Amino acid sequence: MRHIEFERLHNFRDLGGYRAADGRSVRWGRLYRSDSLAKLRGADWDRFLALDVRTVIDLRYPWEIEQRGRVPQAMGLGYVNLSVEHRPYDQAQIDPALDPWRFLADRYAEVALDGAEELRQALEIIASDSAPLVFHCASGKDRTGLLAALVLALLGVADEEILADFALTELATDRLRADWQAAHPGRTLRWPGYGRAPAEVMRLFLADLRATYGSVGGYATTHLGADDALVAELRARLLTA
Repeated sequence: MRHIEFERLHNFRDLGGYRAADGRSVRWGRLYRSDSLAKLRGADWDRFLALDVRTVIDLRYPWEIEQRGRVPQAMGLGYVNLSVEHRPYDQAQIDPALDPWRFLADRYAEVALDGAEELRQALEIIASDSAPLVFHCASGKDRTGLLAALVLALLGVADEEILADFALTELATDRLRADWQAAHPGRTLRWPGYGRAPAEVMRLFLADLRATYGSVGGYATTHLGADDALVAELRARLLTA
């Protein structure tokens, strides 16, 4: 089951099952993506612990963690903060007159450019252990979606699958918007696209990345410094035999 139901988390899912170009598939129960794990409480925390996750990669800014908390501490649970975004912006206040999907794709391009060190470290951590791992940001949509797309592309998963995985966040949009409203009483969402994740955003981002670097692999090698050995280790760890 791709989606794992929680009371307070809205966007927690397994990246397993996607088919790679060589005929292998991404292992189930090995790599998860999520919205902020700082929301884990009670029965949600028990359900999370039952997944036997050993490592959490938190992609948020340090100030987000200071304001909103982090995943609870537990014996044997490793935690690392890799803030991949370097140019903050407020999605609630995006100009409604802008092309929303082009705007988001351009922000992803900035993360791909600025966050090279953190993204490479994230790939190294994911490739370094066969124990279950989860990475997350605030809503599990943008920063998390970018890293998920990079990992799946390097594993050889087809674009249509990568875009479909990205768009699954659309199932959480209403709950993400409700969370924002609860956290900001009296404010109005200026941008109607808040919480949305249509496949078009990821399609534009991947097209731009390939236009610049030739391929996602070319980007990983040229800009991230991720060599062939790292990609081979990712595939060995994450793909079925």
